[in-house]
Order: sequence, then C-alpha cells, then structure tokens
Amino acid sequence: MVEQTKSIELHYWPTPNGWKVSILLEELGVPYDLKLVNIGAGDQFKPEFLAIAPNNRMPAIVDPEGPGGQPISVFESGAILQYLARKFGRYYPTDERRRVAVDEWLFWQVGGLGPMAGQAHHFRQYAPEKIAYGIDRYTNEVNRLYGVMNKRLQDREFLADEYSIADMACVGWIVPHKNQGQNLDDFPNLKRWFETLNARPAVEKGLAVGKEERERLNLAQDKNAQSVLFGQRAR
Repeated sequence: MVEQTKSIELHYWPTPNGWKVSILLEELGVPYDLKLVNIGAGDQFKPEFLAIAPNNRMPAIVDPEGPGGQPISVFESGAILQYLARKFGRYYPTDERRRVAVDEWLFWQVGGLGPMAGQAHHFRQYAPEKIAYGIDRYTNEVNRLYGVMNKRLQDREFLADEYSIADMACVGWIVPHKNQGQNLDDFPNLKRWFETLNARPAVEKGLAVGKEERERLNLAQDKNAQSVLFGQRAR
C-alpha cells in the first residue's frame, strides 16, 4: 500500500456525489483535509475552485503527492474514485476482467443512477410546479434502475463480486430512496446490500462527513440556494 505523508485536499459538500469520495478516503484510511464547498452559497463558482473543477461541481481533490511526486488535481467523482483506488491499490482490481466489471457498474452509476435519481429529486422536491409527467418519468426510471441492481445482487454480495469503488459510488444514491419515491422492501437483494454497506464503519463515517452543514442548508425551503443551483447557464 502507498504511504501518504501529506493530506489530500477534499473539496466537498455532503451529497451523494461527495459521499463517494469521503467513503473511499475513510476506507483507505489516508489523511485528508476537508474543504467544504457550500453549493447553496455559490462556493462552486469561486475562481480558486474553478481552477481545479472547471465544471463548477464538487467533489474535487488535490493530491500533493501525485504522479512523480508532484501535485495533481482531479475533478469528477468517478475519476477521483479510480485515481485514488489505483494509487493505493485497493477496491479496484488489477486483473482486467475483474476491473472491467467494476468499471461497468461505476459508469452505470455515473451515467444512469446518479442523473436519474437527481432528476427524481428535482421534480419531486424542488420544482416550483409539480409536473406529473416529470415526476412519473424519473420516479419510474429510478425504479427500473433499482430493479437492475436488485437482479445483479441476486447471486452476489457486491456489484462486482468483491467490495469495490462501484459499491461506494452507488450507496449514497440509495440513502435518499424515499425522496426518490422508492421502497427498499420492493428490492430485497438491494436492501440487503444497502444494509451491509451501512454496517461498514468507514461508510458510516463517510456519510457523516459534513452532516451538520447539510442539515443547516435546507434546500427544499431555501429559495436563494435553489436559485444558485438550478437554472444555471454558461457564464
């Protein structure tokens, strides 16, 4: 295992995408400095953050001990997971066949579960007008994706057989399942997997990072924060 002597900077807000990285860092047990990016206050648009995350989205990291001993910044949660798991040689197999399985489910989350669950959250909780078509469209798609996971987990403990960054990427998106209009009792294999992950101390710690700040920002009620987050255009 690589020894990390300097702390990794984690630019973060407690959301399902942020949780992916806090969980992995806790699992790895490497030192990190938390840099909160208050997305409701617009911290993601500050020049110093855009310098490492040009898509004005958290999370992002800065590793002062990057390749060749030089600092490196990484944005996009999936890329961060792959980078850290490669660097520290854990939760991301070196065998190509097994690595492909992890990549499949990691990209499935990044391209499917996250965006669709995010849209379900938006239309169910934040949209100023309750548009039935949007609510049904995304609630049903999340239900379909939960079904995909449930079937995958029918005969295996984890998404890619062994615990990996694919599981860490997905678990945070299941945490707010009720806000997505889902009942875990309808997906017994997924529910078992979810309970297994939540019983891991590092997952519990990773989900708790910044919890007080998340509770302080009541996005469903904070119209100013909503105006910052929703309806953005190119600047």
